Amino acid sequence: MLILLIESSVHAEERLADSTIVVYNETVPESVELAKFYAAKRRIAPEHLIGLDCPTEEEITREQYDAAIAAPLRDVFKQRQWWTLSESVGKPPVVTSSSIHFVAIIKGVPLKIHSTDSYPGDQSGTGPVETRNEASVDSELAVLAAYSRQISGFAHNPYFQRFRAVGDLENSTLLLVCRLDAPTAETVRRMVIDAIATEKSGLWGRAYIDLAESAVAGSATGNGWLSEIIEQLHKVGIPVVYNDTAALFPDAYPMTDCALYYGWYAGVVTGPFTRPDFHFVPGAIAIHIHSFSANTLRDPNVNWVGPLVSKGAAASLGNVYEPYLELTSHLDAFNDRLLHGFTFAESAYMATPALSWMSVMVGDPLYRPYASWLQTDAQTRSAKNASDWKMYHEFAVKSAPRPAAEFRALAGKAAVSAHNCPMLEDVGSIEARNGNLSVAANYFQQAYTCYTKPDDIVRAVLEQSDALLKLNKSKRALDIVSKTLRNFPNSSAAPLLKNIEGEVINQQSITPTPKP
Repeated sequence: MLILLIESSVHAEERLADSTIVVYNETVPESVELAKFYAAKRRIAPEHLIGLDCPTEEEITREQYDAAIAAPLRDVFKQRQWWTLSESVGKPPVVTSSSIHFVAIIKGVPLKIHSTDSYPGDQSGTGPVETRNEASVDSELAVLAAYSRQISGFAHNPYFQRFRAVGDLENSTLLLVCRLDAPTAETVRRMVIDAIATEKSGLWGRAYIDLAESAVAGSATGNGWLSEIIEQLHKVGIPVVYNDTAALFPDAYPMTDCALYYGWYAGVVTGPFTRPDFHFVPGAIAIHIHSFSANTLRDPNVNWVGPLVSKGAAASLGNVYEPYLELTSHLDAFNDRLLHGFTFAESAYMATPALSWMSVMVGDPLYRPYASWLQTDAQTRSAKNASDWKMYHEFAVKSAPRPAAEFRALAGKAAVSAHNCPMLEDVGSIEARNGNLSVAANYFQQAYTCYTKPDDIVRAVLEQSDALLKLNKSKRALDIVSKTLRNFPNSSAAPLLKNIEGEVINQQSITPTPKP
C-alpha cells in the first residue's frame, strides 16, 4: 500500500511538472537564476523555461505588456505546440485546448499594468467596475489564450467554485498563474524549499483567524468567509485561535506555531507580524484581505503580502489595485480546496471569480500543503502518532460525522487522555464559539496547565480570562491573570495581561491577590 501511494505521488508530481512553465525576465540576473532554481527543484524540463526581454519596473503600461509579455508568450505557445488552435486571415486565433495549465512567474517580471485612456478594440462601460482597465500582469496572463482586446471590466473565471484538478478539465485554456516573488531573492528560494519540504510531511500548526469589526464595509461577507474557515479547520483537527474583537491581533499577542493566517482589515502590516522575533512555521499560508495588499512586493514593510512572505510564509494572496470585495478570492473556498489536497494555484483560482482583474497569487503554484494527508492517514493509522497535531487531525477526521455535541465531548476526553495541549485549547475554542463559556474556560485552564512554553501558557490564560469576563466572573479572571503575570513577568505578551488586570481593577474596584 505504501509503495502504491509513493508511486502515485511521484506520478502526480511528474504530471504537474509537465504542465508547468516558468517565465522570467532575462534582463535580470537574479530572475534567471531563480527560474533555474525553481525548475530544478520541481523537475520542470528546460524547454519549459521562457525568458522575456521585459521592463524591470513593477508597474508597466498596457503597450509594454502587449509587446514584451503577452505577444512573446503567445508566440512560444504556438511554436512549441502547447496550444491547439485555428487561425483565419483577419481574425484572432481561436485556442481550443492547452497542454500547459500552470505558470510560475519569477521575481523580476512586472507585477501590474496601470490604466490607459484608450485601447483599440476595448469597450468601456459606465459602472465602477466596467470603467476600470488596470490589472495585474498575472491575472491578464490567466486569459492569454482569449486574444481579447477587451480590457475594461473583468472576465468571468470558468474555474471559479469548481472541484476538479485543472488537468482533468476537457479543452481548458485557462492558465493558473502564480508568482514566485518577494522583497529578496533569498526569500523566494526559501518559499520554494519550504513548500517542497512541507509537502512531504504536511503543514502542521495553528490557524489564527482575525475577523473584522462590523463597521467595516463588507464585513458580513468577509466575516462569513472567515467564520466558515474556522468550521472547516475544526472538522479536520487544525487548532484555531480566532479574534472577534474590533481590533486586530495586538503586537504582543503570543502567536506561536502559526501555519495559517486569515484576517482583515488594515492597510499596512500590523500586529505580531511586525515583531522582530515573529516567524511563521515553514510552509505557512498567510492572507490579509485588503484592497492593496500586494500593491508592491519589493518592500518587506509595505502592504501585506511582501511582509508576510518576508516573515516566513510560503504563499499568500493579494491585490495590486482596488478589486472590490466580491471580486477578490473567496477565502472559504480557497481554504476548502487546500484542505482537499489541491495545489495552491488550483485552490486560488477555484476561489477567484474574476480574471483580467487585480488579483495576484504569490507562491509556488504546485504547492500542495495538505496532499500528504492522503498518505499520512493511510500510513499511520496503525502507528503511534508522531505529534499532537497529527493525533488531533486523525481524531477529527474519524469523528467528524458524529453530532456536534458528541464530537465536542469525545474530543475533550481524547485531549485529556492524551495530554494533548493544542487539542485541549482548541476544544475550549469550539465550546466558546458554541456559547458554552463555562466549559470553554475549563478546557482553557487545562490547556495552560498542560503547556510548558510561556507564550502558549499566556495565550490560553488570555482565552480563559476572556471567557470568564463574559461570564461576569471578574474576580476569578483577575486572580488567574495576576498569577500568570507573576510567573511570567518578562513574557512578550505581559502587556496584554497587564491591560486586563488594569481594566478589571478599574471597572470592578477589585484588589488583586497580594503577592506572596
